[in-house]
Amino acid sequence: LTASALVLDAPSKRGLLTLHAKLGRWLQLGGHCDGDANLAGSALRECLEESGIETLAIDPEIVDLDCHRIPARKDEPEHWHLDARFLVRAPRGAEPHLSAESRELRWFRLEELSALDTDDSVRRIFTLARRT
Repeated sequence: LTASALVLDAPSKRGLLTLHAKLGRWLQLGGHCDGDANLAGSALRECLEESGIETLAIDPEIVDLDCHRIPARKDEPEHWHLDARFLVRAPRGAEPHLSAESRELRWFRLEELSALDTDDSVRRIFTLARRT
C-alpha cells in the first residue's frame, strides 16, 4: 500500500514531479505507508521528505486510486502498488530540494507532460488537480 500526492505550486498552475532514482521515470511524490493507516499523513510525510519544502498543506480527501506494477530489480521481485493519491499545496515561492530518492525535482504544467517519460496516471492526477 502506497500513498502519494501531486504537490501544487501556490497559483496551482504547476505540479512537482520527481525523476525517481530507482524507476527512472517522472512521478508524483510518495511512497510506502509502512503500516501507517493514516494515508493522507503518509502522503504528506513522503512529500515533505522528498521535496524538502517545509510547509505543505494536504487536502485529506483521496482524489485518485491507482494500481500499478513495479518491475523487478536486483534486490526485490516484481510487485504491485495500490496507491491512494492526494493533492498537496506548497506555499508561494517554494523551492524544492533534491533528496536521495530523486535524480531531479521539477515543476511542470499539464501541457509539458507529453514530453516526459511518465504514465497516464500522472497525467490523470494533473487533470484532476485542474478541476479543484
